[in-house]
Amino acid sequence: MDTSFQRDQLDNQILEALMADARTPFAELAKRFGVSAGTIHVRVEKMKQAGIITGAQITVNPKALGYDVCCFIGINLKSAGDYPSALAKLNALEEVVEAYYTTGNYSIFVKVMCQSIDSLQHVLINRIQSIAEIQSTETLISLQNPISRAVKP
Repeated sequence: MDTSFQRDQLDNQILEALMADARTPFAELAKRFGVSAGTIHVRVEKMKQAGIITGAQITVNPKALGYDVCCFIGINLKSAGDYPSALAKLNALEEVVEAYYTTGNYSIFVKVMCQSIDSLQHVLINRIQSIAEIQSTETLISLQNPISRAVKP
């Protein structure tokens, strides 16, 4: 990863365009920004090497796939040394879609997606709270996600 890379306005414009639609052809971006497609390609490759662009992905609507329950679970560990093994066990649960190592009230904060309250109850009781390294949890159910955006370049 090249940490000496310095972004300029064109790099930021390319990032914003690709974040809006990662499938935008380089030729279209070149026309939009008044440069050659080769310039776009070189800029994108440099941002990949710098670790700014780490991939492209398709965004899916969890509700359309039947995942109606989104919640956040604050997890307290029995000891700080339990973090690696607890994280490995949480990573094995497909319902855990994000995890954060945090300061404050919780050691780990996870985002969990389930198809129903019943499935959340099962995951919580039989899978998460049964992890030996976990001392306690607090669950917050999300009612809606009115703001969801990536950082601005």
